Amino acid sequence: MHTNHRPAEVLRDALTAGAIVCVATMAAAALRGRADSGSAVAPINATSHVVHGAEAGEVEEADLRHTALGVAINAGASMLWAAVYEGLFGRAGKRGGLARPLLGGAAVAALAYLVDYHLVPKRLTPGWEARVSGRSLAMIFASLAASLPIWSLLRRRGSESASPTPRPLRRRSGRISG
Repeated sequence: MHTNHRPAEVLRDALTAGAIVCVATMAAAALRGRADSGSAVAPINATSHVVHGAEAGEVEEADLRHTALGVAINAGASMLWAAVYEGLFGRAGKRGGLARPLLGGAAVAALAYLVDYHLVPKRLTPGWEARVSGRSLAMIFASLAASLPIWSLLRRRGSESASPTPRPLRRRSGRISG
């Protein structure tokens, strides 16, 4: 684990990674909501229970009051967990190999589940459980785990292609040249 990088970098990377995480988790919640309760938007609306109470989970159509707030809450949570990931594991992807970034994503997703469903008051949970099964909830958190390292791995790939490949040394007339 390497944490010696500037806070501005972590913030920038957390915003980018958070956007990826937000899209991935909302897509998973929508797919699982449609499969489990017939409404792709209901789990996203259910997140607005933080402000609107339990009836938010009953709203099955997209609307500004529930859906926009649900998206905003999910985006904020995505940025938070992406910042945790970036701060702890974000540079792990730079050093090669997939194990550390993927294990880091799994660790942060497990922490998110613990916090979201066991440490915070019920009113502050994501609310997805109102519209998806336990199995589907696990799938949504799996999408969180899988999406957290994506930005880290893309940064590595970008830095690999940006760095020039050294030319091999050649022997010419008894001298080594580059």
